[in-house]
Parts: sequence; C-alpha cells; structure tokens
Amino acid sequence: MWERSKTVLPSYGFAYGNGYSSVDLTPYYIDNKENILPKLSEKASLTIEQASEMPVLDGAEAAYPVYAAFANATYEDITNVNVTPDGFEIVSFTNTIYAFERLVSGEVDIFFGAQPSPEQQQLAKNAGKELVMTPIGKEAFVFFVNQKNPLSGLTADQIRSIYSGKLTNWNEAGGPDEKIRAFQRPANSGSQTVMEIFMGDTPLMEPLKEEIAGMGDIMEEVASYRNDKNSIGYSFRFFTTGMNPSEEIKLLEIDGVEPSPENIASGHYPLAVHLYAVTLKDNPKETVQPLLGWMQGPQGQKLVEETGYIPLIKSE
Repeated sequence: MWERSKTVLPSYGFAYGNGYSSVDLTPYYIDNKENILPKLSEKASLTIEQASEMPVLDGAEAAYPVYAAFANATYEDITNVNVTPDGFEIVSFTNTIYAFERLVSGEVDIFFGAQPSPEQQQLAKNAGKELVMTPIGKEAFVFFVNQKNPLSGLTADQIRSIYSGKLTNWNEAGGPDEKIRAFQRPANSGSQTVMEIFMGDTPLMEPLKEEIAGMGDIMEEVASYRNDKNSIGYSFRFFTTGMNPSEEIKLLEIDGVEPSPENIASGHYPLAVHLYAVTLKDNPKETVQPLLGWMQGPQGQKLVEETGYIPLIKSE
C-alpha cells in the first residue's frame, strides 16, 4: 500500500504514516504531545480505555484533524498506545482512496470523508458489505482562483461549462482575456467525487496531466493545482482556509452566495455537503456505535466546530 500510494497521489514532501499528505499534518498528529487539536474543557462523556476496544480510524486528509480530535478526547492515553495488536495505527491517515479500501477490508472501523464515489460503493457491494453513513458535520465544496483574478464569483452553470470544456476563456465569464486552466483531482478522492456529483449529466473534460516518476517509470497523473493567474481549482473549505491557507487564492461565490459559515449552516450556500463517518453495518466492535453517537452529541459537535467545520448542531 505504501508503494502503491506513491503512484496514485503525488508527494508534496510530507511522508506521513501510511500515505503521502499534501500538507504537514504534524501539528494535528495524535502522537504529537504538542498538537494543536481542539480539546474539551471537561472530561468526555465517553471514554474507551482499552486499545483493543478503540475503533480504528482513517480517512481523508482534510478530515484527519477532526477525527484525531475525537480520539484525543475519548481514547484513554492514545498518545502512548496508538497501535493495535495487529500492528496498525489506531488513528492513522492513508488518504481517501486507501482509507476506504481499508474500511471495506476490515482493517479500519470508521472512515471519515465525503460521500463515497460510485466506484467505492461498488467496491463495498462486491465485498458483500453494507455501508452506514453517519453525518458528523457540514462543509462547503468550494472553487478558488488566483487572488489577482478580478472575478468574485461564478454561476453553477458557468463552472459546469468550464469543466466540460465549453467555456475556455475568462472573458466569456466577465474576466480577463486569459485561457482558463481548470485543474481537477484524482479519481475517487473526496473532492473529485463531489465534483462529479456537481457536474451531474454534464461530462467532465479530460483533466490536465503531468508526467512524474513513479516506481521507476514515467507515468501520467492528474496535474496538481498551480496558482497561475488563469487557474481555477476546487476543494473543501476547511482544507483550503484552515489546513492549507493562502492569501494568494480567493474562494468564489457560487450563484452570488459566498461559502461563509453562516451560509453553510443555513444551507443557503448551494454546494454545502456533509462530512461523514462511514462504517460497515456488520462491524462487531461494540464501541463503534457509542462513538458515532458521541460524535453527533454536544461534545463531539463542539470539537467539529472548533476544528473548523460547521457543526450539525450549535454547541453551547
């Protein structure tokens, strides 16, 4: 899996755990005693004391801070016992693609991320597994451009036209006379799955590609976002503004609505999505359901909010 991960998602220089991350996760790392994870001011109402009873957690990169915060609050002495009897990390990050595979194979008890792609859902079905999707927070799917781009927003139809290849110059959307460079994400990543849902029946054009060295060979991969003046990309709001902030990009309004916390919470922003905790229905571990319930309760939702996501319920 470690070797395979190098050929599917590019390395940005942060070798972490079982996969490559695009940002430095050290500040959120569960084993880092000086981590910046949000913490409860009181003892968690749920405590799991034995390492063997702790649900194994994995998921998307953007979700790592929130599920690490959950474990930090409820797993007794997790900073010192973050290894299962089988030698796996109890709280780990292997990116969306591999984390979901680990869920289906039974290595992971709870996967955190966006809605699984049709291919991932089929993977579970082929394995005879039924997925249970528990919403634990709200998030915004956002589009962003270079700060120097004069446009402040686009309509949903304009974005679909850009990503289907019909709208190719910014001047067709009221911007500068520049050819649009529209970046995509790898297949089955959380943001690509949401993008495909957003496009609906409108087909996505072939993504920009780049040649990289992987496993000793040159291969093509989806090109990573480059913040040129004519670029456009997409991701989730928390990852873009919280984990990987940059003053060089700006988030676009969609249909005249900005992706503010208020607009996400109210549902006014048209591309609001859920962050899910995904489990297998036949998982026998008795602590899984209590932990899911705790995540949706006041303490779990407080950590969701303090991490940077929008809670399902407003914490006190």
